[in-house]
Amino acid sequence: MADHGLTSAEKAAVLLVSIGKEYSAQLYKHLNEDEVESMTMSIAMLRKVDSDTREKVIGEFYEMCLANKFLQEGGIDYARELLESAMGSERADELIRRLTSSLQVRPFDFIRRADAEQILNVIHNEHPQTIALVLSYIDPKQSAQIIAALPSERQAEIIRRIAGMGNASPDYIREAERVLERKISSMGYTDQIQAGGLNVIVEIINSLDRSSEKSILEILDEKDSVLADEIRNNLFVFEDLSKLSGQAVQRVLRDINNADLAIALKMATDDVKKIIFTNISKRMQEMIQDDMDVMGPVRVRDVEDAQQRIVSVVRKLEDDGEIVVARGEGDDMIV
Repeated sequence: MADHGLTSAEKAAVLLVSIGKEYSAQLYKHLNEDEVESMTMSIAMLRKVDSDTREKVIGEFYEMCLANKFLQEGGIDYARELLESAMGSERADELIRRLTSSLQVRPFDFIRRADAEQILNVIHNEHPQTIALVLSYIDPKQSAQIIAALPSERQAEIIRRIAGMGNASPDYIREAERVLERKISSMGYTDQIQAGGLNVIVEIINSLDRSSEKSILEILDEKDSVLADEIRNNLFVFEDLSKLSGQAVQRVLRDINNADLAIALKMATDDVKKIIFTNISKRMQEMIQDDMDVMGPVRVRDVEDAQQRIVSVVRKLEDDGEIVVARGEGDDMIV
């Protein structure tokens, strides 16, 4: 199956977007810190993909899962035999090779996330040998678009250098990577975030438990504070209940289990407690307070789970158009 013009990270992003926020949230729980950062960035920077590409990515993922299952059950020969029967020898060999080869980061992998125009802006003034080197490693479709945008004499020179390149020195590759990565960073391409991708991330994180949510945002604070802030500005958390209107709070309370509310308020801020108690009857206030007093110590995880269930109610009511959730602060607030 073809690469569809997507990198492995982009394919993973397409897959997570396609399977929905609930399943994506479950998968996020099994990623380490570096994988969380990489996956979040890939989703944020994801270009729009058509239904055909999405189906091919899902199909490829299914084939890889099937091949991996066969490998685990009976080894390489067993897997190859079954895969050849199902999809032919060529595809079987490709799947086996991809699963058994050591994972290596290709040179200039960092630049493959940019589109052809961005790459051209970065490399067009570089030495022809450097341009040839970069174009040898990035996606062929990107290389073709870049070459097509160059003057004809420049095109011929770079094509000639690519043809005669042979084995490049690892030191030369590393130096070229260092220079170009610095240029890309200075031009701001690494910070570009597409709104559609950001919305998907917000949906996934809103579906996670509070501990995972906090952990992801803490990681992003250290490694990409801009993205972390973008997510927070679009993310509804339990503490944001204090920003809801009284009417919205009353609507939310109708769908909330009283036991969940009593547990959730054990670790609530004063602002949240105030907005809740202001919008319930005196009798209900006393009942909830009594429940909080008699329940004794509660695990932090149980409190966070209760708070997340309340957040899920808010999100559903917002999606259904029954309440409006304010986002941002000051002039940036959306109501």
